Amino acid sequence: MKKHLFALIIPVFVLVTFISCNSNSSSTAGNTKQDSAGVAKDNGALPVISFEEDFHDFGKLKAGEKVTYAFKFKNTGKSVLIISNVGTSCGCTVSDYPKKPIQPGDAASIDVSFNSEGKHGLQTKVITVFSNANPPSATLRIQAQVDEPQDK
Repeated sequence: MKKHLFALIIPVFVLVTFISCNSNSSSTAGNTKQDSAGVAKDNGALPVISFEEDFHDFGKLKAGEKVTYAFKFKNTGKSVLIISNVGTSCGCTVSDYPKKPIQPGDAASIDVSFNSEGKHGLQTKVITVFSNANPPSATLRIQAQVDEPQDK
């Protein structure tokens, strides 16, 4: 009797697992995804951060020079854009970004400063923008050729 009961439970378990997997995939079809709380979100209604450009070359710099560039962007999505953080790949690179929500259609910029002190040669730095946009992160890059100091 126990063998027959066990043989019946396994197929039922497999069937329930199969059905639950199919119901999850059908609820995420199209433009709908689930967030961490399991609430469906429509990707078409999410904000979209669209940069004019994602790379800037400062060209040749003298060691110790400090330069800044504004990466301009626009919220081309259908809901409010909130930038939660901007990370840099090096302590020599600092960013300033809008802390207030950006409405659909509005433009803003992320200012990136590079300090070439103690650097020489080709420098490439990565800036990562985290937001509630689709996709949730964007990558910006800056580059500079830093000449060695002349006072050696």
